[in-house]
Amino acid sequence: IAGSEKWLSKVALATTGYGHFFIEHNRGHHARVATPEDPASSRFGESFWAFLPRSVFGSLKSAWHLESERLGRLGKSPWTLRNDNLNAWLMTAVLFGGLIAVFGWEVAPWLIVQAIFGFSLLEVVNYLEHYGLKRQKTSAGRYQRCRPEHSWNSDHLVTNIFLYHL
Repeated sequence: IAGSEKWLSKVALATTGYGHFFIEHNRGHHARVATPEDPASSRFGESFWAFLPRSVFGSLKSAWHLESERLGRLGKSPWTLRNDNLNAWLMTAVLFGGLIAVFGWEVAPWLIVQAIFGFSLLEVVNYLEHYGLKRQKTSAGRYQRCRPEHSWNSDHLVTNIFLYHL
């Protein structure tokens, strides 16, 4: 993702406290979609409520791992502001801190509720887009290339409307 797009995605996710989503979704989920290794691909028969904690915590763990690996290749510790997880979460802290400073502590529970609601909507879309779909392994032991049949959101008007054109 280009620099300004990356920054804007972190700004957009700041309200949800889910800044790691852009790392995991782009570098983790897109690479592992519709495989058992992807925490953000729902399994056949899995309820949303079983999927949600697996996806939330699995995505968080994956985003931290992906960013730690990236920084390690650069000879950096993950405990730096160059860590996109940390600087995205810092944006949330600054945003929430500013709102609490302006409106008082009474706003804090509402910030938490809207954040949970916001990231749950992202996860609902993940749940719907890949529900029950699975890529098969090739004879070489790798997963087959990701194709349109590995996502329910093909380029059709109706599915794009229902899934917010994600």
